[in-house]
Amino acid sequence: MGKKEAVAQLQQREMDVLRKYVKANKSALPDQIVFAGSSLMEMFPIEKMQQNLELKQKIYNRGVSGTTTQFLLQHIDELVLDLQPAKIFINIGSNDIDFGISEKTFISNYASILQTFQQKLPQTTVYTMAYYPMNPTIQAAKNNNQNSARSNERLAQASQQVAQLADKFGYEFINVNDGLADENGDLLPKLTFDGVHMFPAGYEIVLKNMYRYL
Repeated sequence: MGKKEAVAQLQQREMDVLRKYVKANKSALPDQIVFAGSSLMEMFPIEKMQQNLELKQKIYNRGVSGTTTQFLLQHIDELVLDLQPAKIFINIGSNDIDFGISEKTFISNYASILQTFQQKLPQTTVYTMAYYPMNPTIQAAKNNNQNSARSNERLAQASQQVAQLADKFGYEFINVNDGLADENGDLLPKLTFDGVHMFPAGYEIVLKNMYRYL
């Protein structure tokens, strides 16, 4: 499959997922919790995991694989605003790094997302999340061109930028990555299948760390 075909296929999947969410939103309850982001959020099996949690609110996962800050900004109504959530957890932007989007654009888009939340959802609690670590030594990650620009150093830098934006808009930045990395700061091999994306075991660690915010 050529690059053009691969991009078209990815875009088609994004729209298919978006349509699925729009349909699901019609029966969703307001004042609940929304998880928004890219594949690192979409692959979080939180809607299944929450069945074992004693939460007063339901969690709706609105992550879309392969997307950037621009996609979330463009579809912020369908992915977040239409749900009128009480809390939002956002993990978006790692694909901006992969796709070579400039830091200026990344920061501008992320700021616009938070500004929209501030204007349209003034009573909503928003948590911006630190990016998960990756493991560059795993063969699948090294051979995947999509991840060639991603590094733990760049992810840490982006996380710092997100923390600054959160502070600017009066939101909380949270790092729920404790237990995901080895002594070198790399994502534990047992938790990932490609050096970037995690097995459910990785998300179990994340959920334990973020439970107090839910």
